[in-house]
Amino acid sequence: MARRKHHNVYVIELSKEVLNEGKFKKCNPRYVTGKPCVYVGMTGLDPDVRFDKHKAGIQSNRYVCLYGLRLLPDLYEGFNPMGYGEACDTEIEIGIDLRSAGFGVWQA
Repeated sequence: MARRKHHNVYVIELSKEVLNEGKFKKCNPRYVTGKPCVYVGMTGLDPDVRFDKHKAGIQSNRYVCLYGLRLLPDLYEGFNPMGYGEACDTEIEIGIDLRSAGFGVWQA
């Protein structure tokens, strides 16, 4: 029986205030001033539901809970939905691509 493709990758814009976090800055040595800061994740839920859970502090990433502003669907919608393994790989690839473009990126 084929598995249903129900995993999604998502990108959340973070407030620039996240740049005051030493750990975030340390993980983004090539950050280009003025570029967005983002969180890249994957989920078996709808990205909107997952964002709401982050903001409510439910299984949340600290940076998203404190600094999350909004989803950036233009950066991920074309990939979804997909299988679990593909979502894991795509999450990493999106993070690498955005970091290469000078974004500040956090991935759990």
